[in-house]
This record gives sequence, C-alpha cells and structure tokens, in this order.
Amino acid sequence: MSLINKAVADFSVKAFVNGDFKDVTKADLLGKWSVFVFYPADFTFVCPTELADLADHYAEFQKIGAEVYSVSTDTHFVHKAWHDASETIRKISYPMLADPTGKLARDFDVYIEEEGLALRGSFVIDPQGKIVAYEVNANNIGREAAELLRKVQAAQFVAEHGDQVCPAKWRPGAETLKPSLDLVGKI
Repeated sequence: MSLINKAVADFSVKAFVNGDFKDVTKADLLGKWSVFVFYPADFTFVCPTELADLADHYAEFQKIGAEVYSVSTDTHFVHKAWHDASETIRKISYPMLADPTGKLARDFDVYIEEEGLALRGSFVIDPQGKIVAYEVNANNIGREAAELLRKVQAAQFVAEHGDQVCPAKWRPGAETLKPSLDLVGKI
C-alpha cells in the first residue's frame, strides 16, 4: 500500500540539534515543507556519507522553506556522542531525531523488526503533514541530497501550480507539462 497522501501520525521525540537537546513533534512539521531521512544507525559506514551530503545541501533546503530531519533508532545521547566523535557529523546543523522505540520508523513503514533498525527511507512531507514523495533503499545503497532537493522543489511547484506536472529531470525554471488530450501520444 502506498504512503502517498498519508498523514504523519502524532509523535514527540527527542532531537540533537546545534549542540542541544530539544523536543520535536508533529506540530513542528505543520505549515512548512519537511524532509525525513531515515538511516540504520549512528557510527556506521554509508550513513555519515549521506548525512554529510545533506549537511552540504542544508542551506539550499532552508532557502526553499524545507526543514530536514535525520532519523535513526539511536537515542539523542548517541547522536551527540557521534557528533562529538566525528568530524563529518560535526558539520550537521539540522535536527537529528531519536527514535529508540521505532515508533516513527514504523509509522513510515521503514522499521526492520528483527534488527531494531530503519531502512534508508527519504520522505517529502507537505505543510499539511502529508507524505507527497518517498523512496526507500536497501541499507547498502546510499542516497543523494541533490536529488532529494529536486523532489522537494518539484513537489512545491506542483502544489502551487496544480494544472502542471514536472517531467523527468525537471529543475526549477525548466519547462513543465500541462496534461491534456493534446499531449497524449505526443511526448
């Protein structure tokens, strides 16, 4: 069953962000675009490469009004320890959410019950708290922040311009399509 248009369930979790602990709830998502990036665990191998890539693109996400949240089943204390121990993770300034019970990972259907870890799931959430795009990878396949950013930009565009759609490789400013009978079989 698809998660598209599924409303994110109510939640409250601890986060490590900018050297401090804070609570993050569903209310923090409402009224703005959000990106949830689930990953298996801190102190691993592929995860820091992805999270660093997100950190490198974080200003671009913020510029378009989207907040990034990384999520693992580690605690907020482990996030802090990883931040303190790793030069790569130290450059992260977006919230790192702690999901030790797996509640969030289960809600997003990325929880691996027998391992207590999350799959690599990326989710774009609209200002109403609904999932509008997502991708789930096996844990040995990393993701690219630039493509995730493009998906957020496309979701924002179609939310604003409901009569247009974004074709493959669309980027802001590129041509879109207006679905109509005239286009059938012409593309």
